[in-house]
Amino acid sequence: MLEMAALQPGEKLIDIACGTGLVTFPAARQLGPAGVILATDISDGMVNKGRELAKEKNFHNIWFERMDAEQLAVEDNEYDVALCALGLMYFPDPVNALKEMYRVLKPGGRAAAAVWGRRSHCGWAAVFDIVDRRVRSEVCPMFFNLGNHDILQRSFEAAGFSNVSFVRLNTELFYDSDSEAYGAAFAGGPVALAYNKFSQQAKHESHEEYLDSIKHYKRNQGYAIPGEFVVAIGFKK
Repeated sequence: MLEMAALQPGEKLIDIACGTGLVTFPAARQLGPAGVILATDISDGMVNKGRELAKEKNFHNIWFERMDAEQLAVEDNEYDVALCALGLMYFPDPVNALKEMYRVLKPGGRAAAAVWGRRSHCGWAAVFDIVDRRVRSEVCPMFFNLGNHDILQRSFEAAGFSNVSFVRLNTELFYDSDSEAYGAAFAGGPVALAYNKFSQQAKHESHEEYLDSIKHYKRNQGYAIPGEFVVAIGFKK
């Protein structure tokens, strides 16, 4: 996504659904000290952690702020670049979020976004059914929709972007142990909120079910689980 965005030193960037800065900090290094980044997330915890990390890493040109991606508290035509890494799948209306990204960009600006690809190409996807059998997951049932066919490209175009293109990336997710594999799927993944409601017994049973679902990807003591991403870029006229 960063490669497609082709960031230039001194540009002004907004990072939507930034989490704790997985993309924010590499972007800041590319922009250099003259660049400016507003990093936004709906989670107070993520924003506070991002601020701590920015201070630790000695970045003085990054501001972490809590914002709803569909209602950005930002003026029109303010940024050169907008990024959203693995966030659009969580939004109630991804096209509305893309419209907000379009609104805050300067004419000629660009937006890039990455989403998970097709469900059938993500070997960890059984985690949704495992959780839903126990408690309503509160994760949009259309989680993988943007990764199907050209849906992400069409969503960009519906938001007003021009010259939209996308790439599909197939990869493997490597985990060294059982606990690392199910930890990433449950505690650090899209079902984390629902999973945290489980009893210890339910968690144990879920771990066993999940490990059984990925047994075909076992590599020695660890796992190599297939995954797919779709990355798109579009431009504001």
